Amino acid sequence: MDELIDKAARIILGSKLTLALTGAGISVESGIPDFRSRGGLWDRFDPEEYATIYAFRKTPEKVWQMLKEMEGIVDKARPNEAHIGLAELERMGLLQCISTQNVDNLHQEAGSRDVIEYHGNSRSLICLWCNKRYDYREKKGEYPPKCECGKILKPDVIFFGEAIPPSAMTRSSQLASTCQALLIIGTSAVVYPFNVLPRQAKQAGAKIIEVNLEKTVLTDHITDIFLHGKASEKVSQVVSAVRELRGL
Repeated sequence: MDELIDKAARIILGSKLTLALTGAGISVESGIPDFRSRGGLWDRFDPEEYATIYAFRKTPEKVWQMLKEMEGIVDKARPNEAHIGLAELERMGLLQCISTQNVDNLHQEAGSRDVIEYHGNSRSLICLWCNKRYDYREKKGEYPPKCECGKILKPDVIFFGEAIPPSAMTRSSQLASTCQALLIIGTSAVVYPFNVLPRQAKQAGAKIIEVNLEKTVLTDHITDIFLHGKASEKVSQVVSAVRELRGL
């Protein structure tokens, strides 16, 4: 067994409270490209024109040109081994919660039950005028989708210019401040306020296990174990090591 994988597995097994923070990198292998990468949505749709709450309120029909493409990408995506591995750790009682920046619902589809959606969920639609909510499937194929009140619906995700849901911020912060092990997977954790969480965990004495394709600002400063590689590969290896150490 790889030494770092073994160490990561032993940290998880010895932790009474483990939290995972996930970002775009965990879903890339499911076919959802990082919006900021070359060829991503921001290459073709200026965020100032398509991804701010002000743009949506002003020209929702225009914003739905981007959202339609985004929905098509998410529709084709399926959970990969990293999502599935985290769900298995939860079932084993070794992962208490996931706080994710992703809006693709793949953690839930993989079987994870306790997921904090820091930036919302694209599988839900909301009316900004009457607050009525819909499952996206109720409006499938309707572009732009409209509420029964006649207004155009918005995906229940956080656009630029909107605040992070207070409940998501508060609970993520509480867990980060009390966890004994923190998994950071597929995120560089540079966007505020999500980037505060790893430092909160470190200050609380948590062991930090980072899984990323490249080093981040966290790697040389607060990370205890850096697993360099694809999320699906490294998470699967850690879960297998946990099973082996447990004698399963």
